[in-house]
Amino acid sequence: MSGPSRRRLLAAAPVAALATSAAARSTAQATTAAVMVSTWDFGAAANAAGIAARAAGGSALDMVEAGGRVAEADESNASVGYGGLPDRDGRVTLDACVMTWAGDIGAVCALEDIVHAVSVARRVMERTPHTMLVGEGARTFALEQGFEPQNLLTPRAEAAWREWLKTANYAPRINSENTDWRTMPGGPGNHDTIGLLAIGADRRMAGACTTSGMAFKMRGRVGDSPIIGAGLYVDDEVGGATATGVGEDVVRVAGAHAVVEAMRHGLDPVAACRSVIERLARLRGTRVAGSQVALLALDKQGRAGAFALQPGFTYAVTDATGQTRIERAGALFS
Repeated sequence: MSGPSRRRLLAAAPVAALATSAAARSTAQATTAAVMVSTWDFGAAANAAGIAARAAGGSALDMVEAGGRVAEADESNASVGYGGLPDRDGRVTLDACVMTWAGDIGAVCALEDIVHAVSVARRVMERTPHTMLVGEGARTFALEQGFEPQNLLTPRAEAAWREWLKTANYAPRINSENTDWRTMPGGPGNHDTIGLLAIGADRRMAGACTTSGMAFKMRGRVGDSPIIGAGLYVDDEVGGATATGVGEDVVRVAGAHAVVEAMRHGLDPVAACRSVIERLARLRGTRVAGSQVALLALDKQGRAGAFALQPGFTYAVTDATGQTRIERAGALFS
């Protein structure tokens, strides 16, 4: 694969250890405004690419696209792009969306054979009268736009799929993003996403979300990630939010939009994310007791925050100097 890998960027990025207390996180956030956040530990490398784009004069949209492309191109990441675990038919399908400060949006669903779904989503936004393309139509558009086709099913992902076929037993595992990319794909994951939010040097905001979706999903399944208002929402007056976890549950509460609206009404990012997680728990009760849903927000002042159903959700926070820290979100359930 061309371009910098997540591991190279992660090695180059100054990443702090996990904060040891809520007080330490609050102090850090109060003293240093964030300009980019993204989901999970591997978000640190994505943020490094985004900050590089910002330093080169790029917009917030350039930042989130650059970060998304790092995750998409990393074959060791079983949850996004090349190397992502396939559907139950053995085919890797990608979903992605982007949203800008001006309310411009673009998305693709069930895209095959194209690594950089986030860039195709941007092209949908910029070069078509539409906001979403799906399936074969999305693939045809990408090829017409000059994207090179590539087999996305890596040998390791195929081996994991063939192992799964022996039982065809889907067993979701909470926080799989942070375990699978450190080891090797081999078991089903249930919430496969990177969501990114950024503030450009001009103080305008943008966001992106890209995924290979739920491992071994039914063919044609689409979760929250490419759906504006569910997996991603940006309002330049207020801030932005993104989601990860079981997409079906995020869609039920229009997760990202609900967080942004909570911030509009005065809640800080952590409280806004928590309010929506609590709403989901009230709505679904015991049906989400064993599932993970996490929400991440960045407001216009550069305050970042997150909250999740289950412990273990982490996110990367980067300031304008490129200093990155990995934060651990609070959770509703212990």
